[in-house]
Order: sequence, then C-alpha cells, then structure tokens
Amino acid sequence: MQSETSYQSLEKVMERIKTWARVNSPWAIHYNSGSCNGCDIELLTTITPHYDLERFGVKLQGSPRHADILLVTGAVSLQSRDRLLRIYNQMPEPKFVVAIGACAVSGGVFRGCYNVLSGVDKLLPVDAFIPGCPPRPEAIIYGVVQLLKNINNPNGSHPAQPLIIEDVPAEEEPYAG
Repeated sequence: MQSETSYQSLEKVMERIKTWARVNSPWAIHYNSGSCNGCDIELLTTITPHYDLERFGVKLQGSPRHADILLVTGAVSLQSRDRLLRIYNQMPEPKFVVAIGACAVSGGVFRGCYNVLSGVDKLLPVDAFIPGCPPRPEAIIYGVVQLLKNINNPNGSHPAQPLIIEDVPAEEEPYAG
C-alpha cells in the first residue's frame, strides 16, 4: 500500500515536470495548407528580433515528431488534407493546433469552393483560433501565449473551449520592445 501511494505521488511529480517543460519550451511547426502567404509573413515576423516569440520559449521546429504546437495557415484544400493529417498524426501527445488567419479559421475568401474545406476545425481539433486577414504579429503572439497559459492550468492540457483571439487587449501591447 505504501509503495502504491509513493508511486502515485511520483507520477504526479513527473506529470507536473512534463507540463512545466511543455509550457516553458514548446516547439511549434508551421504548415501552410494553401494560403496567399500573408499569414506566413506575419507568422515569420513573430520570430524576428522586433517581436521575438522565442522569449516565451516557443521555437519553430522543422519536424512534426518534435513539435508540440501545429500552426496552420491557409484554407485546407482537398489536395493538402492528407498531408496535414499525416503531420498531425506524427506529432507526439499532447499536441495543440492553432488556426491562424481567416482562411484557416473559416475558409476565408475560398469558403464554398469545390476543393476547400471550410476551416481547419473540420479536419483537426483546434485549440486556438486567431482570425484576421492577415492577423497582426501581436495577435499571433497573444494567442500562443494564451494557449500556453491554458496548458499550464492544473486541470490538464487542452482548453475546454477553443480560444478565440479577437484582438490584443490594450494592456498587453506592445509586444515589441
């Protein structure tokens, strides 16, 4: 009985350590599922020294096998659907999905086209939506930081409801410094 209790406490400690590591050093992978590159440019702007997303521990990674967060831009076309699913399935658990831009959120201007799904949420469970055409770098950073705060909650990993980042609160700006 004593060893069972110590085993459970060891499991709790290990889970807290894993959560701490996930929140303080998340690795992200970016997937462009067919966008106009407006969102891609804004996403890449977030890792420049002016905005510096890496100060929150977020690092863009090239391999889905090492990534914790999948950042999706663009409307999901039928041609890119299988590749996006393959990338998502290669990511280790727990994994998080962020839809960036109007096209990833709802299909944007391509909504209703014969070869476009409405949004990423029709294919994958999305944890955060960051609308905009394209969204500002501050909104992208704010959305990722809010997702990280939500992951850090004691109840677990995925938010109960997907986060919808409408705009950056005035007290949170400016991110650039």
